[in-house]
Amino acid sequence: MMRLNKFLAHAGIASRRKCDDLILAGFVTVNGEKVDQVGVVIDEHQDVVTFKGQLISLKEKYTYVLLNKPRGVVTTASDEFRRKTVMDIVTLPERIYPVGRLDYQTTGVLLLTNDGELTNHLLHPSHEVEKIYRVLLDRVIRPIDLHKLRNGVELDGRLTRPCKVNELRVIDNGSYLQVEIHEGRNRQIRRMFELFKYEVLELDRISFAGLTVRNLHPGQWRYLTAEEISRLKKEVKYEH
Repeated sequence: MMRLNKFLAHAGIASRRKCDDLILAGFVTVNGEKVDQVGVVIDEHQDVVTFKGQLISLKEKYTYVLLNKPRGVVTTASDEFRRKTVMDIVTLPERIYPVGRLDYQTTGVLLLTNDGELTNHLLHPSHEVEKIYRVLLDRVIRPIDLHKLRNGVELDGRLTRPCKVNELRVIDNGSYLQVEIHEGRNRQIRRMFELFKYEVLELDRISFAGLTVRNLHPGQWRYLTAEEISRLKKEVKYEH
């Protein structure tokens, strides 16, 4: 027996949390009956599950893709304004989804997969997955602001976790920094600097959960190696 959201996640539909939203929206049926509440448990071997009318079965093999996301690309499966999306770059027959988001102008490491359960683990705050960015500001950062950022600042009514922020050098009168965080709030890096009236001119994620895009030019992608997949699962204590 298995919870329905876990079944959908294992089938590659989305993360568990997102699957709950899809269930509540009425997109899922079990044995021909629409399910519109979370917490439902099914027999994954006997029950017939559909999503938007399509029969769903558990995947035996998942796909894991690492993309060096270029600037000016949306991190979604589709875009209402018809902007270019990461799915226009990574064209595969199987359906995969981005793990988290990088905003339109942000570049760098982006993982895509149809392993919804691993996605859930990587995005869950309790696992504190490491994310490292390179940031170019419009002016030189003040030491007092560095101190405040390292110790946590208030976003959305609560403090960010302490993070590592180091100035690497100054480029055209603007600080070039490396920032390491272990949470993933919406547009977190940009908003942290905006609190102190800095404009982020360039934002590049150079590492996500230990994955880097060395040897990948912007817009290029590759499959993860078996070793990388194993290391990812070990980091978030995901056995599957």
